[in-house]
Amino acid sequence: MKTIGVFCGGFSSEYEISIKSATTILSALPKEFESFPILVHHESWTVDYKGQKVPLDLNDLSFAIEGEKKSVDIGLVYIHGDPGENGKIQAFLEMKGLPCINSSALASELSFDKWFCNQFIKGFGVKVADSILLLEIDDKPEEELISTLGLPLFVKPADSGSSFGISRVNKQEELRPALEKAFSEGETVVVESFLDGTEVTCGVYRGKNGVEALPITEIYTELEFFDYEAKYLGKSEEITPARISDLEAQKVHEVAIKVYKLMRLKSIARIDFMLVKGEPFVIEVNTTPGFSAVSIVPKMLNVKGLSIPDFWREILENELPANYWQ
Repeated sequence: MKTIGVFCGGFSSEYEISIKSATTILSALPKEFESFPILVHHESWTVDYKGQKVPLDLNDLSFAIEGEKKSVDIGLVYIHGDPGENGKIQAFLEMKGLPCINSSALASELSFDKWFCNQFIKGFGVKVADSILLLEIDDKPEEELISTLGLPLFVKPADSGSSFGISRVNKQEELRPALEKAFSEGETVVVESFLDGTEVTCGVYRGKNGVEALPITEIYTELEFFDYEAKYLGKSEEITPARISDLEAQKVHEVAIKVYKLMRLKSIARIDFMLVKGEPFVIEVNTTPGFSAVSIVPKMLNVKGLSIPDFWREILENELPANYWQ
């Protein structure tokens, strides 16, 4: 029986969310495989095997349990943030020659950086917000940022992959604190123009019928934007299917699938959009979208009529070589 190690935890502010996502996924993986979580911390990587926590040997991805040596055969990385969502563990597994049920290291790293990702897809005609990249907090005068992008605008850590550190700036005196907050979460910061429209998100995966888009979810929050509070603390309403026209839904599906293919993504991804006057603008590409019981993608699957176990079986059947099922 082949083993699947689900890498979770990580170094970011969303450690606990990663654990919840991994727990949902582990309960749904096909029984043809033995699966277990691998808890990633700065100081150690630990396998939780049937309630016993033992260290993982990173030389050969093995661990000892009751005198028996076991190894990880397949990796599934479900860390929100560093070092999973940014592709570091994927690169490590690729070097070890282990199949990974994730987008590649390159695709993960590209999607993780909001600036580089949006500039890449923009080159293929995908609509994104106007933006300016800051390598240091004083790279551009505040007056220049505002005159170029207007108010309100958004300030985001470009390279953190997290919901933390994002601010909406409505007036100039809010800009400096927003930049300080963003630079506390990431090494680079992107300042974006405000997109006035309806926020929606679309899951995409490679299944038995090729690349498929899931039902679209509309994000509604009374807060200024869909931040950590809105996303994880119940301060938003997520409506599936979204209250948009058939034509708008078609456009979102087409762009979501286009981005998935352009970036050569694998497994599940979620593309976030702002619909502005019927046209979809990509906000962000998520290669490790939340997958806890209350996350958006499981709700999309429910509307589609696809159970979580059937969903992960379909993904594994399409992403793994046939001999791994023997």
